[in-house]
Amino acid sequence: MRRILLAFVTVVGVLLPAFAADWPQWRGPDRTGISGDTGLLQEWPKEGPKLRWKITDLGTGYSSPAVVKGVVYIQTTRKGEEFAVALDEKTGKESWATKLGKVGANRGPQYPGTRATPTVDGEKLYCLASDGELNCLDIKGKVIWHKNLAKDFDGEVGMWAYTESVLIDGDAVICTPGGKKATLAALKKESGDVIWKSEVPGGDIADYASIMIVEAAGKKQYVQYMRKALIGVDAKSGKFLWKYDATQDQGASMLTPVVFKDKVFVAGARKGGGLVGLKADGENVSATQVYFDKAVAPGIGGAVLLDGYLYGHAGANLFCAEFATGKVLWKEASVGPASICFADGRLYVRGYNSGEVALVEANPKEYVEKGRFKLSDKTKTPGWPHPVVANGGLYLRDMDYLFCYDVAQKK
Repeated sequence: MRRILLAFVTVVGVLLPAFAADWPQWRGPDRTGISGDTGLLQEWPKEGPKLRWKITDLGTGYSSPAVVKGVVYIQTTRKGEEFAVALDEKTGKESWATKLGKVGANRGPQYPGTRATPTVDGEKLYCLASDGELNCLDIKGKVIWHKNLAKDFDGEVGMWAYTESVLIDGDAVICTPGGKKATLAALKKESGDVIWKSEVPGGDIADYASIMIVEAAGKKQYVQYMRKALIGVDAKSGKFLWKYDATQDQGASMLTPVVFKDKVFVAGARKGGGLVGLKADGENVSATQVYFDKAVAPGIGGAVLLDGYLYGHAGANLFCAEFATGKVLWKEASVGPASICFADGRLYVRGYNSGEVALVEANPKEYVEKGRFKLSDKTKTPGWPHPVVANGGLYLRDMDYLFCYDVAQKK
């Protein structure tokens, strides 16, 4: 496990301070869906793991939690306004709630409200509201600075509003206003002042993925899955470097890119998955397709890369495929359409329609289930927030509800 995590820290380069088995941002310490937690149950009892606590009136939203130094941070919507909320990790008791902004008019037909996960960096957290209001708060909930991606950067966003969970890299906040003037932007994390604006040729619309870091072709790059294409820009200057558009999927670019060394994988759930290799091309970078396969197309539920194998949900099935070739090794109906994360040798597979949660071996040879249970309370809406495993707790968000289950082995 340590070997896997160190590999991802080296490759992805997301430098957030982590404590014990905290989960400081979207998809964990390195944005890979991999938790550093250990000493966890390797098989669940018939009734499932023990419920530590649950909240039934959190407010609505699709934000998954960040867990840092005994505090759970999450975004939510209450009476038409969006908030950042802090909860006690042990009890779920609310410590504070800070208004982030009103629900934006550009919010999609199904749900008006928050979607992003807070990014925690040291003594600060960064929260993006659905209308593009980006807030920097201290860990007591005080707003330090704010910008609006739509108004301040002439940003353009898709039908379902601003969704990304912003990236902290060194002294910068990297975000996706969309549009022609600042398709991507880097801001000083202490003040919100602009470092650079990246103008992608022809512009592009901010859809629903989050930015990753890639070290390839002699350059540190930020890669983001936009409406029109997967794009790469130079991390230092914001200069546009390359794009890849074979996987574009009718305005539903949702998958946070999966990166390994000089390779980047992305998928459109209704189109297919593609892997590109990045190579130096003079002063520029070329992105060459390694493969494209309709059978390997994870979407809103994300994907996890472990020891060269990609795990995710596509179509009606959970699947395992070779990352390098796209060859599917197995597929299984499991708990239906699902989102996933990984911790201590196990995949946590959360069925967002069924309300079922399965514990599955990270086994490239076959599907091996080690237990499942069903949420005691399930709303009528899909439970799209990804599962989170931190410090022996399994966190599952379902609109108003937030559950914390104890998945640590008894000592």
